[in-house]
Formats: sequence, C-alpha cells, structure tokens
Amino acid sequence: MLALRLTRVAQPAVHLRRLAVAAASAATGFLLLSALGHAMSHQDPAASTLRLTWCTAPLATTVYFAVAVARTDPGTKPRPGLSAIGLGPARLMITSALTTALATTVGSLLALVTFLHLRGDLTGVPFDGAATEYLAAGQPLPLPATLTLLSLVPTIASLATALTLRPKDPRRPAQHGAPRKYGRFGAYGLAAARETFGAYGRFGRQAADGRQAAGSRAAGAMGVPPLERSREWGRVGADGTPQAPGSATDPSAATPDTAPANVHEPDPHLDPPAPREAPRGLPWGITVLAAGLTVEAYASRTADPTSPGLLAGWALTALGLALAAPGLTHLCGRLLQSAHPGALRLLAGRVLMEESARIGRPLGIVCAVASAAYTTALVHDTEVQPLGSLTDLGALVVVGCTAATLLTAAVEAKQARADTTAALLRLGAPTAMLRSAAALRAGALLALFGPLTLIVAELAALPMAAN
Repeated sequence: MLALRLTRVAQPAVHLRRLAVAAASAATGFLLLSALGHAMSHQDPAASTLRLTWCTAPLATTVYFAVAVARTDPGTKPRPGLSAIGLGPARLMITSALTTALATTVGSLLALVTFLHLRGDLTGVPFDGAATEYLAAGQPLPLPATLTLLSLVPTIASLATALTLRPKDPRRPAQHGAPRKYGRFGAYGLAAARETFGAYGRFGRQAADGRQAAGSRAAGAMGVPPLERSREWGRVGADGTPQAPGSATDPSAATPDTAPANVHEPDPHLDPPAPREAPRGLPWGITVLAAGLTVEAYASRTADPTSPGLLAGWALTALGLALAAPGLTHLCGRLLQSAHPGALRLLAGRVLMEESARIGRPLGIVCAVASAAYTTALVHDTEVQPLGSLTDLGALVVVGCTAATLLTAAVEAKQARADTTAALLRLGAPTAMLRSAAALRAGALLALFGPLTLIVAELAALPMAAN
C-alpha cells in the first residue's frame, strides 16, 4: 500500500521514468515470449536456445535501467523523521523493491496482452492475429513456461534493487565477519561496551571536547600554531571562563613528568572527510576487456556470426568497460585539474572525481553498446538477425535502456550535488560558470571515451574482417 501511495503522489518526471521502465519490461517480455513461440513452431532446439540466449542482452539492460531509476526515486530516499514512524532504511529499501516490481510487472502484463493479441487469441481488436506464423498461433500456450518467462524481469529487477539499496553503516566501512553493533533505539553504534549510568553525566565534558576540537581545526585553518592554541585553550574551562594559572586543570602548570589529567584525543567523526579515492577497478577492467576481445576474436572464426561465443565475448567486453570506466572518469577529472587550473577547470575536475563511480559504469556500458553497434556495421551485413524479425526491437531495447540509464545517472549525480550547487550560488558563483563547468565535463568525457569506443570497435572488427 505504501508503494502504491508513493507511486501515485510522485512527480511527473518520476512517473515518466517508471513508464520507461514498464515499456522496457514489456519489450523484453515480448522478446522472451517470442522465443517461446519460435520453440513451439520450429522443431530446432539449438536455434530456439540460441534465440533465447540472445534475449539476455535486453534482459540485462532492462534490469540495469530499473535499478538506476530506483536509485533516483525521491520518494524512497531516507529523510529525517521517517524512522520514528517505522520508515527506516530497511523499510524504504523494501518499498523501492516493491515499486520496481510493480512497474516491471505492469510491463510484463502488457507484453502478455500484446503477445496474445498478435497470436489471435484476443479477438475484437484491430490487428489481431497479425503475426500468427511467427508466434505458434495454432498451438496452446504452456502456462508454466509463460509465467516463468514473464516473471524473470520483475524478479531479477526487484532483487537487484534490494541488493543495491540495502542499508549500510554510513559512519564506517563494512568489516567482513564482524557483527554489526547497535546503540539506542536500533541506531548504529561504534562502541562494543554497554554505556553505564555515568555516561549521561559526562555529556557536558564530551560536548566541551567537541567544541575544543572544532576550535582547534578553525585555528589551524587561520594559521595559529598548535602549541600556542593548546596553551591558550588550556586556560579556558568547559563553560568558557578562564582558569587560574597553576590550577590542577591548567596544562601549562603541569610538570614535565606529570601528564595532563584530560588529554583530548581527536575524534575522527569531527574531522573533515577525506577526499574520495580513485576507483580501483581499472586494472581488472582492462584485464576483462582484453579477455572479452579475445573471446570475440575466437568466436569470429566460426561460420555462424550469431554464436553464443560472440555474445559471451561482448558481455565480457561490456563488463570490462564498466569496471574500467570509473577509473578512467576519475583520471579524466584529475587531468582537467593539471597545469595550473582556474576556477572553471578545478570545479569541473573535482565534480568528475567525485561522481566517477556514479556515472562511470553507465558510461562504460554505453561505450560497449556503441562499439558493438559500430563493429556490426563494419563487418556484418543487415541479414544477420540473432532474434529473427525482432532483432531491431532487441537492439532498440539495448540502446534505449543504456542511454536512459546514463541520463538517469546524470540526474542522480545532479541530485547528489544539489547542496553544493546551492552553496556556490549563495557565495556568488555565476550560473554561466556552472553551465560552462557542465559543458567542460561533457566535452572531456567525450574526448576520452569517444576514441576509446572506436579503438575497442576496431579491435573487435579486426579478426572478423580477416575472415
């Protein structure tokens, strides 16, 4: 019920993205049912299995697009106060998975209605029975196989959404094998020992230590030496009143052999966050990419250009580009900031480095699809149809889902840096500079990934052209 209410009150842009997910699910479900109809009307198990295998490409891109849409859904974002009414991270994750399952199920039902309509099972509507020779119109449709194929997209998409949006501890990295500890009222806790009764009485001292640490960082930013500010703040009490020289709590009056009674230890949660590290998938991505090109070269030696080996090589190539693209995006942002950058290049480069993991993977998938299309245009003729007469529909699903996923990731990145953009505007940054930074980022990515796509396509087409 909550998923239905969030779906109903969503903004028009959110509805448009969900409708796009439903349309992609409908097209993928129709392709799966068409493979079933081909298996029923043709006594060739190898060809039917091959056609069903090629349906995994639209299935994977549809699931990836559904997960990207679920990540940008503002109705399922964690917000303050929702945990008090029972909408914690786990409940919101379940709501996102149910919303994704709802959109994909609508698409699967639309695919079933279209399939039955083209088979001629539904009469009284225009174009009924228009594809009876392709969809085994004269044979009864097996119910278990039909339900299994139609449930693939909703099941995989909802599980992938739940796995992607599962609750994580935002204050520390995940430790494998270590039990998760919780504090009061189910909140995440960092201390293993249970708090005693005196912990509430020490709240004032902890607050004073926090103020002292914040003041230390501010003084460090203004250039005050650490020794001077430690001596100065050592004479100020927790309530802000100066202490008498030589008192027991004055660190300057302590002897060298006597340590101060209250030595402040730096709190890592009060320090500013460290800059984002470069993604570490670049070496693995290059390795998988080389393996994919090798498999494509080996599969191109066969007479059948639609062999499963070619699909496996393309899948490895896409995976390699998806793994390497975040590192390449981070490198592109670093190169923008080289050689004495100005404010424009510095802003564009920092944004690329920060958003490298978010927009890198969809960009790598787009490069893989573009390189596969370019390779097909270079080597193969138009008669190569792995999905029969529905090859164009499968290609449209793959290209459309990858492009829509990239646009959705760009929307997610814009939502993530909305606070930063608002802060820059309050500081007086002109809007034209922000637009120029966005154009510079797009140009830098195009300058890097455009030649990379052409190189991958040429390397994939080289052994095919030799045959």
